[in-house]
Amino acid sequence: MTQKQKRMLVRILAGGICFGATFFLPLSGVARLLSYLVPFFIVGWDVLWRALRHIARGQVFDENFLMSLATIGAFCTGEYPEAVAVMLFYQVGEWFQSYAVGRSRRSIAALMDIRPDSANLERDGQIVTVSPETVAIGDRIVIRPGEKIPLDGVILEGESSLDTAALTGESLPRDVKAGDDVISGCLNLNGLLRVQVTKTFGASTVSKILDLVENSSAKKAKSEHFISKFAKYYTPIVVLGALFLAILPPLFAGGAWTEWIHRALIFLVISCPCALVISVPLSFFGGIGGASKAGILVKGGNYLETLADVKTVVFDKTGTLTRGVFNVTAIHPDDCSAEELLELAALAESQSTHPIAKSLREAYSLEPDGNRIQSVEELAGRGIRAEIDARTVCVGNDKLMDEIGVTWHPCHHVGTTVHVAIDGAYAGHIVISDELKPTAKEAVAALKKVGIEKTVMLTGDSDAVGREVAKTLGLDEVYTQLLPAGKVEQVERLLSAPGRTGKLAFVGDGINDAPVLSRADLGIAMGGMGSDAAIEAADIVLMDDDPQKIALAIRLSRRTRAIVRQNIVFALAVKGLILLLGALGVATMWEAVFADVGVAVLAILNAMRALSVKALAPKREK
Repeated sequence: MTQKQKRMLVRILAGGICFGATFFLPLSGVARLLSYLVPFFIVGWDVLWRALRHIARGQVFDENFLMSLATIGAFCTGEYPEAVAVMLFYQVGEWFQSYAVGRSRRSIAALMDIRPDSANLERDGQIVTVSPETVAIGDRIVIRPGEKIPLDGVILEGESSLDTAALTGESLPRDVKAGDDVISGCLNLNGLLRVQVTKTFGASTVSKILDLVENSSAKKAKSEHFISKFAKYYTPIVVLGALFLAILPPLFAGGAWTEWIHRALIFLVISCPCALVISVPLSFFGGIGGASKAGILVKGGNYLETLADVKTVVFDKTGTLTRGVFNVTAIHPDDCSAEELLELAALAESQSTHPIAKSLREAYSLEPDGNRIQSVEELAGRGIRAEIDARTVCVGNDKLMDEIGVTWHPCHHVGTTVHVAIDGAYAGHIVISDELKPTAKEAVAALKKVGIEKTVMLTGDSDAVGREVAKTLGLDEVYTQLLPAGKVEQVERLLSAPGRTGKLAFVGDGINDAPVLSRADLGIAMGGMGSDAAIEAADIVLMDDDPQKIALAIRLSRRTRAIVRQNIVFALAVKGLILLLGALGVATMWEAVFADVGVAVLAILNAMRALSVKALAPKREK
């Protein structure tokens, strides 16, 4: 609880005690009036002051004006207890609002703890503590156990476990070693790390996340804009309605002025649109806060509302549904052992910088012995010819085997096939492929469960690889061998498809996905290791790169929208009923207080449900 909330609570309690005491004091006349004015000003002086300031600025018709007009009018008609009660319970509602907003802000502000305070810069053999903003690309920094990683970089020395919960919402730490990339905002748990900086602080992951969080409430949803416009016209109308209610019946029907003025004041108290003005933005704010706790960054309430209408989800393949890291997935020897086949391939590719060569070396795990290699010749677009242990080893694709006259055979595994020939005889082949993410299949199944009508994959990979991945994951459509422009064309075709319902979301991670992310109704980026361009272009960022979070985000967005609609219907229905009863003289000032403060408090409590994500998260099998 903040100091402001504590002071407000003290005022409410003090005003409530003074108000309660008036019922036991046998006072009359001016003394009685003063006994009610004391708790009234203790509780409501700030409401009166805000009303005066807003009137001076030309902002007349707001809730402060309605409360001030209604309560002062009640004093003028001798309804002292009702006047104090209205202000007291109104402030109780305001306190609930402040507390609820505070909780929502804290759930988002928890991300602000990832902001690094300093960086340990290694300079001339000395460690100097500096501001992260002053560290340049290429500088070396040291991260001790228990410290936050201040800047993005690559580990030069050391091994450790990183706590990524603040970024991803995941409780399990991530093990890292020399050569691994690290992103700012993670907590170094146990090992000393030396890191070479690859991004300045302004371009770092932590800086971009903080910017997204700080600006997320600026982009309002359609429901919020509707409520703002509604309140703009609604408040002047009800004030005029109250004025007519106070003047017309006494003039034309001969009723008592005091009675109809009292009804008009009740009408004003009931009509205050607090429940709508407070609870609708609070619901979206709570939804954004709940999503952030799960490692899902939503850039605004408008994107959260759009997500609820998504019916088509389009995926990029590499790095989104797959790990984006190529590994040896099968070894099929013909005339030697699997160990020898992999060893010779790794030796032949030991000097190459090609991703396939790197995959072969990593699969071999041992450092290739360069003394065994007599010569290496790189054959562009075909592979490698090398002399190893006085044997001619050719490692490459189908074209290379045809060129040297070796009979080869295809592999039933989907992926890139690397053939190996020794002294002109076929030795076997190795398959290298991009592994599927462990949760990719579950992610697609979860989307079907939440009502997604179509799942599509776009990839620049070969047709065979693309179709095999789509079949494995259960995707509805796949389009292969696409350049970035081709991906945009396919998304535009899907957007304009006849009979399409709902919105289209595109999920990607690479720099070439930025145009498609911008073109879709909603862009979702993989933020853990996704490119800066993709994160900038996207509307929603998944901080742990887990595609399963997409279904969770959709469920959260739909629940948030349902809460908003519940609050709107409930507030309007109760207020409409009590307004009618107040105009007919059936409802008293106490019913008016419930219609205003009671409805607001109930709507706020309902809006707070948007913060919880545990009930929406998928149950993981043990």
